[in-house]
Amino acid sequence: MKTTTSQRLKEIMESRSLRQIDVLKKCEPFCEKYGVKLGRNDLSQYVSGKVIPGQNKLSILAMALNVDETYLMGYDVPPRSAPSPAPDLSADEQLLVSIYRTLPADRKQAVFKYTEEQAALASVNLLESANASG
Repeated sequence: MKTTTSQRLKEIMESRSLRQIDVLKKCEPFCEKYGVKLGRNDLSQYVSGKVIPGQNKLSILAMALNVDETYLMGYDVPPRSAPSPAPDLSADEQLLVSIYRTLPADRKQAVFKYTEEQAALASVNLLESANASG
């Protein structure tokens, strides 16, 4: 049976003796790095179950708590942390990788196809620019 993000947050906080303010402090560096705002009201509503965090805030919480996003969403998976993206990626690239990892296989395939199409268009534009100037 799937549990809720609220239940998982409560479990993690209890097992680590964390208060909500402690969780927020753990989130601060990730919020700054990725430009995501996560406040006391947000976390309070997630813990109470009134609101489910969106993808960006879920990613921030998972990174800060060092758990897999899927686990934090309540699915029956190990709580392990997802492997960190390559360190040479920009903050935007790391966030994209983090979000991509949470997608089901069919959505990953759609993202991959779209990315290939965009790369092909960029190559064509680059060639056209080079031919026009040279």
